[in-house]
Order: sequence, then C-alpha cells, then structure tokens
Amino acid sequence: MKAVIFAGGLGTRISEESYLKPKPMIEVGERPILWHLMKIFEAQGITDFIICLGYKGHVIKEYFLNYYVYNSDVTINLQTNSFEVHRTNSENFRVTLVDTGLHTCTSGRLRRIQHYIGNEEFMLTYGDGLSDVPIAELISYHRAHGKIATVTAVQPAGRFGLMGLEHDDLVSSFQEKPVGDGGWINGGFFVLKPEVFSYLPENADAVMWEEYPLKALSHEGQLIAYKHHGFWKCMDAMRDKDELETLWRNGQAKWKVW
Repeated sequence: MKAVIFAGGLGTRISEESYLKPKPMIEVGERPILWHLMKIFEAQGITDFIICLGYKGHVIKEYFLNYYVYNSDVTINLQTNSFEVHRTNSENFRVTLVDTGLHTCTSGRLRRIQHYIGNEEFMLTYGDGLSDVPIAELISYHRAHGKIATVTAVQPAGRFGLMGLEHDDLVSSFQEKPVGDGGWINGGFFVLKPEVFSYLPENADAVMWEEYPLKALSHEGQLIAYKHHGFWKCMDAMRDKDELETLWRNGQAKWKVW
C-alpha cells in the first residue's frame, strides 16, 4: 500500500521558518517533521510514498536526492571525482516526488497523483501531523466497514489549562491542557479506495479536499471515522514546533513507534 502525503502548502502560520523551507521540512530533533511522519509509516510496514510538492518543492527533492550520501560514511577522491560508501544508515523508503503546483488546492494535488496510485487502496495524510495511530488496525477497520473512505478522528488537547472554581472563588480543581471538549476533528491518516478519485470535481485545483469531496462522501454514507484515542499533534505554529521539540528532547515523543 502507498501513502500519499500533502506537502505543498505555504505554511503561512509558521512563517518564522516556512519563508526558508516548506513546512514539512521544518525540523524536530534535527530531522524534518516529514521524516518523522514517514518513519511512523515505515515502522508499520508502509514504505512506498508519494509526496505532493508545491511551495519550495525543490527543497524536498534535494533532501531525498542527497539523503543516501548525507546518511553514509564516505571517502571522496577529489582527483577522480568519485566516492566510496563505507556504511549507510538510510531508511527503507521508496519516494515519488510530484510537483502538484504552487497554489493548487488539496483536491487538485490528489487528482494530479492519481496515475501513480493505480487501481488500489492507499493512505493519505498531511505533512505536518504526527501520531501513534496503529496503521494495521486502521486499515483493518477500513476494510471491515467497506466504505470508500476512512478518516482518523482525534481529540486534540486544549491550548490552555482549565480551572474549576467554587462559589467563593476558591479553585476546586486544576487540569493542565485537557483533551478537547468532546468534539472530534479530522486527524488525517485516511485510508481510501481508488473510487475516491471520482469524487474530485473538474475544478479540483480550486477545491479543498476537506470541502466538496469529503462532504460528498459523507452525504452518500461513504465516509467513516476511526476514533484514535492516542497521541496526535499538528505542527501549525511555532508553539507546536516547540512542544514537539520538547517532547522529543525529553524522550516523550509518543509518535516514535520505530
């Protein structure tokens, strides 16, 4: 099974770093968040990736084109312009990098990689969200329900802690950043049948995946949610990057399933 990753957005809400690189290339623990995401899949048996490029896509291309050398011990002979690899620490990734346009919306990005998918099930997710979602269990859930699309539903932690106050203003309870108010949101990590491409409109380049396609699938009873109660975190702004960095540095990175 292939995993498709949206990695072409402008990342305007984290412009402190995205003015230099695409958001999926912003580093956590000295590795791009895109690498962390791909390691989640690799650890659970999915190693074939299609990455939808857009904004500063050349940065991602250069990263993977040079990845093998960057992660190897090499001897370089400058006279002959040759090199010898002694030891490598490279991953078992097969990566297809597709330029899907600078301003293309997500439906259009998905439509532009259709011929790389063929007539098979595939996964789709966003290049800025990390989770410890059990991929095999998610795929089994998708197949058991027989729908065209399965979305991983998550309950993100609140941004602020909550305090319980008594009538005399005494604090009766204090909860630091609880899980959300009971609502579920789209956490990515979709499992999709190839029939999903028929839900992409003719003007897909101008339509978000989260708008017409998902709404149409929902309206026809073809979208089911897999509820994930574990870790999930989206890197939307610098405070999110800082939180992920702290978790990684302190050995508390729950998405590290490898």
